[in-house]
Amino acid sequence: MRTSAWSAALSALSLAGTAACAVPREPVPDGPPALADLRPAPRGEIRDGGALRWPLPSFPGQWNFHQVNGMDGASELVLRGLMPFTMVSDERGVVRPDPDYVLSARMRTGRRQVVRYRVNPRARWSDGRRLSYRDFAAQARALSGRDERFRIASDVGYRQIASVRRGRSDTEVVVVFREPFADWRVLFSPLYPAETNSRPESFNEGWRGRIPVTAGPFRVGSLDEAGQAVTLVRDPAWWGRPAKLDEIRFRALAPAARAGAFANRELDLLEAGDDPGAYRRGAGLPWAEVRRAAGPDWRHLTLNAGRGPLADPAVRRAVLLALDRRLLARAALEQLDSPVETLGSHFLTRGRPGYRDLAPAPDLGLARALLAGARPSLRFVVPAGNPAARDEAELIQAMLARAGFRVVLQAVPQNELISGRVVRGDFDLVSFSWLGTPFPASDMASVFTRGGGQNFTGAGSARIDALLARAGREPDPERGAALVGRADELLWKQAAVIPLYQRPQLVVLDRRLVNIGARGLRQLQYEDIGYGRGIS
Repeated sequence: MRTSAWSAALSALSLAGTAACAVPREPVPDGPPALADLRPAPRGEIRDGGALRWPLPSFPGQWNFHQVNGMDGASELVLRGLMPFTMVSDERGVVRPDPDYVLSARMRTGRRQVVRYRVNPRARWSDGRRLSYRDFAAQARALSGRDERFRIASDVGYRQIASVRRGRSDTEVVVVFREPFADWRVLFSPLYPAETNSRPESFNEGWRGRIPVTAGPFRVGSLDEAGQAVTLVRDPAWWGRPAKLDEIRFRALAPAARAGAFANRELDLLEAGDDPGAYRRGAGLPWAEVRRAAGPDWRHLTLNAGRGPLADPAVRRAVLLALDRRLLARAALEQLDSPVETLGSHFLTRGRPGYRDLAPAPDLGLARALLAGARPSLRFVVPAGNPAARDEAELIQAMLARAGFRVVLQAVPQNELISGRVVRGDFDLVSFSWLGTPFPASDMASVFTRGGGQNFTGAGSARIDALLARAGREPDPERGAALVGRADELLWKQAAVIPLYQRPQLVVLDRRLVNIGARGLRQLQYEDIGYGRGIS
């Protein structure tokens, strides 16, 4: 396709995203986006009561976050109000213990790395049992990867644990590592009760379609799988600061329906960082405002290297070189009033220490040469009812056609995209976003290592495994970053996961809401979310 044709395609995409949409009322701030934009307010300035209606991108069928089908952004949104996340992060990614669950967590090194946790003695599961070392020990065993009957999403960090034992009391936990693990703070979040992790059956099936036990500022009021909704209600047994809201009502909605529901005041919050039309429409409402931050999440194209044409490294390389990632970023970001920048790392987003852009420049001639006249046919699975995802897939389809690929788009229900297709390897191409965290190397290791629970590509190498394992053991941040950088170079050559761009965090919401919005790396404190006094 000629350059003029690309411009026409992009113009059509832009018009489709903005048709019949209002223009934002508020000026876009100059300069780089903030690390977090939550409209913080002290609890004394927040009204008691009220409900927050919060849309989900999909409805989880599995509520065990550590099970291979449970580790996704939709389940985490709900679980943050219900379950113990022992560590919390600020907007800079600095991680500390959450005193509602863990009063302190101290590491010492010597012959072996040891971390000693002091659990808050007031912390209890909803069945009345106190949180204890037994919960930590059971979770470490289940996620160690030593028993394949536990269908885990990731064993990173847990496989390095030698033992978890009782300290001077049931609420003192002593974790001994068989080898150093630098990102130990990533562990035990969320923490599940020992009963969940004691048997493979309870681990894999006990949280399917149900949330049997909680330990948070909210508890489950109702869970309606047929209606794709779950309601959290304030838990009077919560030992911390009481939740300001009476309820949080989560409901899964198709992307195409969310902006209309928000405009009709059926929702109080709208994540709009991946939908220009929703952003424009929501931002133009007089009772709403946009909160924006530098998002840590990143969009990518994943290739199935386990079978079919993309099992050939040369064919994957041809896909990478045929992509105009700059045009894809422009199509996604320009209408969101966000800087148009591609992402050049598999681990770090722009602005984080150590970020390097390692992506090769597009080269259509070389892509064609790598195919040597072949015309591979690829199946690109796309979530149904998501216009932005469909537009992106059509642009990729046209880009790859120029190199000689035949790409067929196949729409699948949003809820089945990951669990029904991607986990099973039933795709050639798929695009979605990985969630950014304060621990990019540790959390992404399961995506890139052989046998990793989230390695949906089927690709991998002993060298990448070794580099990420060494990075995980390395206590010196600079040396650890160098090891991750070397792994990143190999991943670009492997061309199985292709980073596209960093997703901006744009949250359009009822302007009366405080302590919520575009959080960046900051963890929300659900008990502090509410409606500000005197805000209209």
